[in-house]
Amino acid sequence: MSNTQPDVVASEHTPLKPRDVSFSWDRTPLHWVPGDPFTTHTINVLHLLLPAGERWFVHVYKQVLPLITDERLREDVMGFIGQEAMHSQAHDDVLPHLKALGLDPTPYTAQVDWFFEKLLGDRTLPPGRARKWWLLERVAIIAAIEHYTAFLGDWVLNADALDRRGADPTMLDLLRWHGAEEVEHRSVAFDLFLHVDGSYRRRVRTWATAFTALVFLWQRGTRFFMENDPTLDGGKASFTALRHRGRIGMLPSTGAMVRSIPRYLSPAYHPSQEASTAQAVAYLASSPAAKGSH
Repeated sequence: MSNTQPDVVASEHTPLKPRDVSFSWDRTPLHWVPGDPFTTHTINVLHLLLPAGERWFVHVYKQVLPLITDERLREDVMGFIGQEAMHSQAHDDVLPHLKALGLDPTPYTAQVDWFFEKLLGDRTLPPGRARKWWLLERVAIIAAIEHYTAFLGDWVLNADALDRRGADPTMLDLLRWHGAEEVEHRSVAFDLFLHVDGSYRRRVRTWATAFTALVFLWQRGTRFFMENDPTLDGGKASFTALRHRGRIGMLPSTGAMVRSIPRYLSPAYHPSQEASTAQAVAYLASSPAAKGSH
């Protein structure tokens, strides 16, 4: 079981519920950040990764439900499952729009599907220790990934530079609705990991796995979009462009991403220490899509 002593901020807990939202993409241009295809496509990678990734989250969590003995945590996990299922559908619905604009994501999404369904999917293991080890390993990987989805959710809620640049309001609402719910449920995956295992060694090992996979998949996705954008001649993705957009607030800064690493690896870490549930709930109360679900 857990060998850590996380510093929990109890006031950041809130009951979770899925919100039945929908978005219309008819007026959203290919470069929804005007004049900035690199920022557009770097963020667009979310639409490639999240449908398969969040379906995988739900699949793993349905398997771990019998191991949960705490009733409030069980309710949190069920709320998490409902929210993640809706996130997956909302981002999946963007892909036909991109294809209609001449950017077919299918070759890349097929690779992402393989990653989650095959590499991180169920394995033919004998019942007992081996099968439980693989389940706990995936629970820990999800906790590490959720650290970064909450980080991104907090960032996009505060990314005023996108508003100043005139980013498409429907895409911003999708990103901020999703980001707000990631902040809202940011502690669930970590609490579940602590409940069913909590090994610090596993936390470190699976963080390395999750971080490496996210960096690899994200840079490949950005390169895919830039190279296949029908409006660009020889479009390229570069680390220099990423750093520049981070400095001006159009993307998360590399410094902020690096500083998030030791926080997650601290024995006293708990997700409730980061971001603001009040800010997330306030956005969800004003989001055009989320308001329609009330």
